Amino acid sequence: MADTRSHTAKKILLNAFDMNCVGHINHGLWTHPRDESHRFNELSYWTDLAKTLEQGLFDGLFIADITGVYDVYEGNIDLTLKESIQLPSHDPSTLISAMAVVTENLGFGVTVNLSYETPYQFARRFASLDHLTQGRIGWNIVTGYLDSAERLIGQKGLKDHDLRYEQAEEFLQLCYKFWEGSWENDAVQKDKAHRIFSDPKKVHAIQHQGKFYQSQGVFQVSPSIQRTPVLYQAGASPRGLAFATQHAEGMFIGADSAEKVKNQVQKIRSQTAAQGRDPQAVKLFVGITVVTAETDELAQEKLAEYIRYANPEAGLAHFSSSIGMNLANFAEDEAIPYQQTNSIASVNQKFKEQKITRQDLRAQHVLGGRYPLFVGSGTNVAKQLIDYLDETGIDGFNLTRTVAPESHQDFIRLVIPELQQRGRYKTAYDTGSLRQKLFQQGDHLATTHPAHRYRCPTFDAGSQAALKNVETA
Repeated sequence: MADTRSHTAKKILLNAFDMNCVGHINHGLWTHPRDESHRFNELSYWTDLAKTLEQGLFDGLFIADITGVYDVYEGNIDLTLKESIQLPSHDPSTLISAMAVVTENLGFGVTVNLSYETPYQFARRFASLDHLTQGRIGWNIVTGYLDSAERLIGQKGLKDHDLRYEQAEEFLQLCYKFWEGSWENDAVQKDKAHRIFSDPKKVHAIQHQGKFYQSQGVFQVSPSIQRTPVLYQAGASPRGLAFATQHAEGMFIGADSAEKVKNQVQKIRSQTAAQGRDPQAVKLFVGITVVTAETDELAQEKLAEYIRYANPEAGLAHFSSSIGMNLANFAEDEAIPYQQTNSIASVNQKFKEQKITRQDLRAQHVLGGRYPLFVGSGTNVAKQLIDYLDETGIDGFNLTRTVAPESHQDFIRLVIPELQQRGRYKTAYDTGSLRQKLFQQGDHLATTHPAHRYRCPTFDAGSQAALKNVETA
């Protein structure tokens, strides 16, 4: 029976969570006879996925990425290679144009590690993608956590955790200058009669001299629909939260329990307000895994089938690199001690807060991944998701794949209609850019966002005096 109260309740936002690789989150399931993730290097695999997700009215396809390999577990990459634990993995941005061609509304969130990019080339690439997708591009901002990545680019090891965020702050400042500060809104005129494609008086050079980056000149890309892509971040350390609540429009959060997620939501809302922003200006997502079928009993049978192919050991190998600690060094029932590393600080913190053994981690990795698992009929899963969202105060979910493509097809066929019946999921897309669809407040970042201070002022003809407003203090 439909929930008569639901027409006024928050509608669930939904991203598919994937990666341009075989084994993303739920490791080992590539061996399932019906899994097609080995086709990740075929364009049709991704265009078919994009069309499927748009049929299910997904808000976006969020594509994870890493630079480097998982080489901490057992001190090598043998298991990483055997189980294809995000290796091989390909550049996610190469997929976007093809998927944009076969869809009209699906958003695309792309992970790019700024530590291994130059701001100019990155800003140019994403502004170009925003043009080609007609305003459907988002950027997941990451700073990296793998020593193997540093070695690949010729460095000795990771920068200090907080120093990485200091660099990220300046990277974003410079990107804002490119996206928001170089071209006025009406600079492009396309006036054939007067032979003026762009008005020189409305295009301005950027001057930036910072600690990490220097740049002078005009941005090569005219303003796209959103100018700045929708900004995502997953920082959970004190420094990461400060960064995310200042800049992000979407955040990915996780915790061991719904109660902890609720506490994290309240903390993020409070910190966002302290930054001078609307507490609801950041949409909060939790990564989940769903196994669903026509009945609860069939769903449990499907889960048991999936478990036979999953590899919890591969999950431990992935987790070892996340925390920068070789978990193979500990006995099954030995409490894993807290060790301060330079990897994902918020994940590592759990060993300080509670006793965790390899056995515990194996149990958490029953499907090869550690995300909350929702199992049942479409009706049951829909109720679980609604209850979880209402209890925690989040805005939506990042849905991982188990067996591709059937897990997304099952969710769309069985869960989406139940959410719609309860008034908790859209029945059609809104019009406009990804930002407009998410917030219903226009295509551009709000004036309370820090990007606003770098926006291009209106220039008097021939005057360059106002250019100082976009220079680094």
